[in-house]
Amino acid sequence: MPGGLPPPGRSDLSFIPVVWLAFVMAWSAYGVFSARWLVGSSGLPDTVFYFVLGALAFDIVTILWGLYLLGLAFGRSAHFPRHFTVWQIAVIVFLLTRQVFALAVPAFTLSARSLAITAAEIGIGLFCIYLLRRDTGPAAVYTAQPAQAPSVFASVVAALIGIILGAGVGAVAGFALGAGIAEVTDMSCFEGACGYFAAFIGLAGLVVGAIAGGILAVWLVHRRKRKG
Repeated sequence: MPGGLPPPGRSDLSFIPVVWLAFVMAWSAYGVFSARWLVGSSGLPDTVFYFVLGALAFDIVTILWGLYLLGLAFGRSAHFPRHFTVWQIAVIVFLLTRQVFALAVPAFTLSARSLAITAAEIGIGLFCIYLLRRDTGPAAVYTAQPAQAPSVFASVVAALIGIILGAGVGAVAGFALGAGIAEVTDMSCFEGACGYFAAFIGLAGLVVGAIAGGILAVWLVHRRKRKG
């Protein structure tokens, strides 16, 4: 190509929105995993409880919605740029709403670190939207015909099945790994320390397995559709 430009429909930046999507999903999964302390908790102010519960619900929606978007990205679907933009706008609106809520409620204290992280998330999200604007190189990568993409229902069902199976396999594998590590390292079982360690690794395996299973299931559905 003249001047060393990439071929039409290709862009070295086309991977950035997909990588960012996967990162946000992983960050949301970490948020879900970190919210385990809610189980059995009591005495929390209503504002704090509903704030954390709302964030947890949004994290779950982000993961499920993200699985569908990854399927579109893997299938090089022309739907991906538009659907990603809608998803990213929803995430930005939630981030801004969360900050406004935290500022309005005296029970919360905002730190410079949290504000910087939120600003970075919004900035990267806006940059990804900019990359996928119409008639640009990164958006042109997704050139598959709309009819080739599986339905939303098929993708969601596949994602749910993958999440359930992946979570089960990941939890069992993680617990076995944790128990093995505790055995090899002669970890103390005083007050159930070795059991808690194995359970912790099992929970981590559950989260990783759920995400991996959901991504794999959606990818397989879109791959099969393309071949069909």
